[in-house]
Amino acid sequence: MKPFKLASREFHEKDTVVSVGKVKIGGGSLAMIAGPCSVESAELLDGIAREVKAAGANILRGGAFKPRTSPYSFQGLGEKGLQILREAGDKHGMPVVTEVMDPRQLEMVHRYADMLQVGARNMQNFDLLREVGQTRKPVLLKRGMSAT
Repeated sequence: MKPFKLASREFHEKDTVVSVGKVKIGGGSLAMIAGPCSVESAELLDGIAREVKAAGANILRGGAFKPRTSPYSFQGLGEKGLQILREAGDKHGMPVVTEVMDPRQLEMVHRYADMLQVGARNMQNFDLLREVGQTRKPVLLKRGMSAT
């Protein structure tokens, strides 16, 4: 038996379709995810959301947590950034996705996001992956280079 029972054609002959808000991913439906690396202000994100939607995007992304090596660098807006992202998504009729980097952030991110993103640096953070899997929300996994 193949090890990937949730994704294997051996167990699921039909295409998997994942719903993110009202957007369908898979089964012939195209999802276009776009938005800024980091949420910096409500005004800026509102303009970006308007532009990416006009360009064909149907899911809005934006980062609320930006870990940096220097404590003096911009670290993201945290929960305020999540609130801004949620408001922009609602205003423009787009579900939102943002990265969660730590199991301690999961509850807060879960309240605001329609889909959770796990970045390439965390794709082997098994504690985080287990917790994210328990939410039953769609997950955007950014695979690291050479990952299988």
